[in-house]
Amino acid sequence: MKNLTLKPTILASSLMMFLPLSAIADDILKAVNSAANSHIESAQLVNKTGIAQADRLVSYKHKGIALENKQGKILSLLKGNFGSLDERQLKQGLLVATVDLDRQQAMLTLFNNVSDSWTATTYLPKPAFKIESVCLYQDEAQNGFLFLVGEQGQGEQWLVADASSPIALPQLIRHLSTPPDSEYCQVDDSQSRLYINEENVGIWSYDAHPEADLSRYPIALTKPFGQLTDSAAGMAIVPGGLLVLDAKANVLHIYLDNNGKWQHQSEFALHNVIEPEALSVRVDGKQLEIAIKHDAGLAFYTLAWPHKSLAAPASIPLVQPAIQTDPVPSLGDAADDPAIWVNKAHPEQSLVLGTDKQGGLVVYDLKGKTQQFLPVGRLNNVDVRHGFDFNGKQIDLAVASNRDHNSLHVFAIDPVNQLVTELGEVATTAQDIYGLCMYKNKQGDIYTIVNDKDGRFFQYLMKEDHGRIAGELVREFKVATQPEGCVADDKHDRLFIGEEDRAVWALDARADQSTVMTQVMSVGEHLKDDIEGISLYQSDKQDYLLISSQGNDSYVILDALPPFTYRGVFRIGFNTAAGIDGVSETDGLDVSSVNFGQPWQQGMLVVQDGRNRMPLENQNFKYVPWSVIADQLGLTKQSK
Repeated sequence: MKNLTLKPTILASSLMMFLPLSAIADDILKAVNSAANSHIESAQLVNKTGIAQADRLVSYKHKGIALENKQGKILSLLKGNFGSLDERQLKQGLLVATVDLDRQQAMLTLFNNVSDSWTATTYLPKPAFKIESVCLYQDEAQNGFLFLVGEQGQGEQWLVADASSPIALPQLIRHLSTPPDSEYCQVDDSQSRLYINEENVGIWSYDAHPEADLSRYPIALTKPFGQLTDSAAGMAIVPGGLLVLDAKANVLHIYLDNNGKWQHQSEFALHNVIEPEALSVRVDGKQLEIAIKHDAGLAFYTLAWPHKSLAAPASIPLVQPAIQTDPVPSLGDAADDPAIWVNKAHPEQSLVLGTDKQGGLVVYDLKGKTQQFLPVGRLNNVDVRHGFDFNGKQIDLAVASNRDHNSLHVFAIDPVNQLVTELGEVATTAQDIYGLCMYKNKQGDIYTIVNDKDGRFFQYLMKEDHGRIAGELVREFKVATQPEGCVADDKHDRLFIGEEDRAVWALDARADQSTVMTQVMSVGEHLKDDIEGISLYQSDKQDYLLISSQGNDSYVILDALPPFTYRGVFRIGFNTAAGIDGVSETDGLDVSSVNFGQPWQQGMLVVQDGRNRMPLENQNFKYVPWSVIADQLGLTKQSK
C-alpha cells in the first residue's frame, strides 16, 4: 500500500512505495490542494457547463447547488437543500440530477448554456423508499435515464431526458432490486454498466440498459473475498477501470477491467482525511483529477493514468417505433407472435393478430388498440392467408399453434366487417407443438407448416370437411435441434425456417418437392442466438428476409433471394416524444410492404416486445414504419 499524507487546505507531497518499473507510471498519486467545508453533501467535477472557468458542481446543505471554479468561487447558485447529485451534458446545457432533502424527492434541472441560468426544474414522484443516491445514464441514442438507489435494497430507473433537453413528464422504466446498505452509484455510459455499493460487502455491477435483465456480478469485495479492508463506499469510473473508497480504512483502491475480468491493481492510504465518503474523477490527458468528499470538505489529487477506456460495444443503428399496442391480458412472458392481416379494400382498416401464449389471441387495429380477445388457450405462433373457400364463402384464414392441445387453432377473418371468429381445431402429430407459418401455392392451396420442439416439421393442407375445418398431413421433415420461426415465400415457393441455436435454412415449400435444405445464415457475427421470428418484406423493387436476433436484441435483414446477401442490422430504441419504450427479447415479428397510409406508406414492421417498460405493463407489440428502417440502412438506395 502506498501512503499519502494529506493536510487540508495546503499542498501535500506524494509518497511512493517501490514498485516494478512497469507499474510506477500507473501509481503516482499526488495531492494538489484541499478545500475544507463540512456542509458539503456531494460534489462532481465537470467538463463542460457553458460557464467559463466552471470546475465542479457542489451541493451544500441548506444552501443549494453551486457551480464553482477551481478556487471555490461560486459562479452560479441554485438555492435549496440538496443531497446526492450527478450530471450529464445535453445539447441545451448541463443536466443535473439531485435529491431535494426537504421534499425527499429526486429533482432534475438544466443549466442552460445560452441563458447561463438554471431552468426546467422537474420533480419525480416520491418513491416508497428514502433516496440515498442518484445516478444519470445516457444510452446509445443519448436518451437520459436516472437511477434512484435506496438503502434497503430498493431502486428505480426513470427516463428523464432526450439528447437535447429534459422531458416534461419523466417516465418510470423499471423497479430495481438493489443491494441493502447502498448509498453510492455510478454509471459507465459507454459500457452500459451501473455500479452500486453494498457497504460491508463490496461493489456490484448491473446492466444499465433500460431493456436489460436485472442481473449483477461483483467487482470489488471486502476481505476475505477481496482486497477491501472494511467497507465499500463511493466509486468513480475511470478509463479502463474503477476507483473505490474503502471508507472506514481511509484507503483508495484501483481496479482495472481486463475485458470483463476485474483485477485489483493498487491502493493508497489517505491520511488526514476524515471519513472519506465519495469521489469524482475527471480525465486530463494522461492523468486523473480526483476530488474526494470527506467530513471536512473536499480533497483534490492528481493521479498518473496511462490506461485507455475499453472499446464500446459495436454500435448498431437504431430506429424508433411509431405505435405500441395495448398490453396482452396475461402476466409474465405472454405476448409472442404477431401476424398482419391486410384489408385489401381498405388497407388503413387492416388488423394485427397477436398471440397471448398464456391465454388466447388478441386482435389490434393499426393504432394498437385492442379490437377483440379470444380466450381459446395457449397460442404460440400465428399466421394468415387470404382467399379460402369455406361453406361456399370466401374468407381469410388465421391459424395458430395451440400448445394446450398440440393442435392447429383456426380462425376466420371476415374481409367485410374485419371480425375474427373461431373455426375450430385440427389435430396434429406433434408432441410439443411450437412454431408455425402458412404457405399458399400457385394453385391457391393453403398449407400450414408447424414444428415440434424436437425439430420435426409437419405440413398440413387446409381443407373443408362437410362444413368443418380440417387438415391433411402431406409432408414431414426435420432439423437437428429446436426450431420455431418460419415464413413461406409464396411467390417463389420457398420456405425459410429458423433452427434457434444454429442457422436459418431454406427449402422448397411445395408439398411434393425435396426437403433438402440450403443454409441461408448461421449464428455468428451478425445473427445471435436465439433465432426467433422470421418474416418477408416483398415489394416490386426488392424482397427482404427479416430475422429476430434475440441474443443481442436486434433484427437482421438479408436479400430473400439467393445468395441471400446481408443488408444490415438494426435495433428498436426509445421514442421519447411518443412515450414508447424500446424493444428487447423479441420472439415473433411480421412485416408488410402494403401502403397502410401515414406513416406506413412503405409498409410496417410489427415486433413482440419482451419487456414493456413504458408504461411498466404486460408485454405488448411495437409498430415500426418500414420507411425509417429503409432510410437507416440505406435499403432504398440499394433497391434502385
